[in-house]
Amino acid sequence: MSAGPFPYLVADIGGTNARFALVEEPGAAPSRVATLASRDHAGLPEAAGAYLADNAGDLRPGAACLAVAGPVVEGRFRLTNAHWATDTSERVRTHLGLEHVEVLNDFEALALALPHLADSDLRPVGGDALPVRDGSAPLSVLGPGTGLGVAGLIPTPAGWVPLPGEGGQVDIPAGTDREVEVMRMLRAEQGAANAEFLLSGDGLARLYRFLGMIHGIRVEPLTAAEICVRRDELCVETIETFCGLLGAFAGNAALTLGARGGVYLGGGILPRIADVLASSEFRRRFDAKPRVEEYVRAIPTALIVHPNPALVGATARLTQTLSPTPLELV
Repeated sequence: MSAGPFPYLVADIGGTNARFALVEEPGAAPSRVATLASRDHAGLPEAAGAYLADNAGDLRPGAACLAVAGPVVEGRFRLTNAHWATDTSERVRTHLGLEHVEVLNDFEALALALPHLADSDLRPVGGDALPVRDGSAPLSVLGPGTGLGVAGLIPTPAGWVPLPGEGGQVDIPAGTDREVEVMRMLRAEQGAANAEFLLSGDGLARLYRFLGMIHGIRVEPLTAAEICVRRDELCVETIETFCGLLGAFAGNAALTLGARGGVYLGGGILPRIADVLASSEFRRRFDAKPRVEEYVRAIPTALIVHPNPALVGATARLTQTLSPTPLELV
């Protein structure tokens, strides 16, 4: 048994995969990273227990911060895109025998990671400038994966304060005739035109199918991963349309949060199409906000290329909660 709350157990729990790690001492980076399939476990406590049994050895964590892909309200949480039932941080704490457990939204964890990422963990999108995380302006982070996550990070005199939300459930920002046609098809099929229905892994496959229908092409079902690597005409159009819609969506988020410090792009899909994203309509659509274009053009955008940013954010949250001294703005 290690002294004090260390090691920390940190996790990034998505609808498909659950990634865990240990932070073994103050200031250390997450280590012993392992990924488990969410479907193989009855719930988050069971998945965490399986990770510790296979990877922790004699180490027994005293505190945990678990980032989950779904809303968290007063310790209650449910993954938006997974089969796990609603659970509580108290059940996690009791099941694992921990002193302290925090559960937060995964994009809240991504937001908390932003001040702690190195420049090498970021790749500019639509220009050469990287965002400056000096505490002078709010930041925003968003990204498509199993779902579509959005969060903000607000500077205050006491330090950075994350602003989680469910921004992926807003309406899709259709801006071209073709996108309007896609939106109509989406409403007919799903009963709503939520952004997540197109700007996610399943959404990319749905967009591919809709564009095939518009062109009168009978298409075979493809996964998001397959669409990202294929270079036939319809897959290329799908990725281009996806990037354009994401740019418009990101611009909306920047305006809503006043994210003059920068908009960061996370999630599991974009690193696979980083080169296409950089040369796509993303940044033009981001800037295309009549009457406030000068304001929006001054906001840098960057892709997060760190392999485990949510684990960094979960570590930052525990450090902020359990540290005897307040964090300063970085």
